[in-house]
Amino acid sequence: MTPLLKVQNIAKFYGNRIGCRDVNFDLYPGEVMGIVGESGSGKSTLLNCLAGHLVPDDGAVLFDTRTDGLKDTVTMPEPERRMLGRTDWAFVHQHARDGLRMNISAGGNVGERLMAVGARHYGNIRSDAIDWLGRVEINETRIDDHPTAFSGGMQQRLQIARNLVTGPRLVFMDEPTGGLDVSVQARLLDLLRGLVREMGLSAVIVTHDLAVVRLLADRLMVMKDGHVVETGLTDQVLDDPQHAYTQLLVSSVLQV
Repeated sequence: MTPLLKVQNIAKFYGNRIGCRDVNFDLYPGEVMGIVGESGSGKSTLLNCLAGHLVPDDGAVLFDTRTDGLKDTVTMPEPERRMLGRTDWAFVHQHARDGLRMNISAGGNVGERLMAVGARHYGNIRSDAIDWLGRVEINETRIDDHPTAFSGGMQQRLQIARNLVTGPRLVFMDEPTGGLDVSVQARLLDLLRGLVREMGLSAVIVTHDLAVVRLLADRLMVMKDGHVVETGLTDQVLDDPQHAYTQLLVSSVLQV
């Protein structure tokens, strides 16, 4: 099977400081890769390099396009990469405000993504927006409300609807449950797990929360000081960590 995403020797430096270095992995259709590590470990830098928000200093990010097979998104022309970001890719930010238009309605946020891929029929756009609000557990009566009137959890669910309405093949998630209280996190995780399975999504998820990756990720990478120190099946890594740093991460969670 051809990987959906093939990451080869990705490196990013900030002056003399390593953001990430020599990162390699393949991601297959329908697979979720979790990336964990403490603050400053390089996980967010890596995610942003993969999603095209940062230009890596070395390496390639090959994506299996619908027409041309594996293409390096690092050297891809900017218009083509932007189109990927509107169609086959999606990015769920930690802070929903970074992924929403706060000055337009909930329905407008979802509809805007549809219009970016060519939808023009107002009735169909509104119908799809209502459908997706329901799928993320937002009542359709809120379709004309602005996100500023929503709770943090509702804003995050709206951001997910905005991202997934166009049926992307690959979703990047940056701490999608960060900053939410425990009960809201649990509800959001259940929602994400259901949508990932239902849609057969591939995803790369960055988090410091090991409970999140245990629930969502098939495979896990552990990063420290910009390097991948351990990788494997999620349950295998968390239940039998081999690297001292991974052991420390796991034990610190168990002791909380």
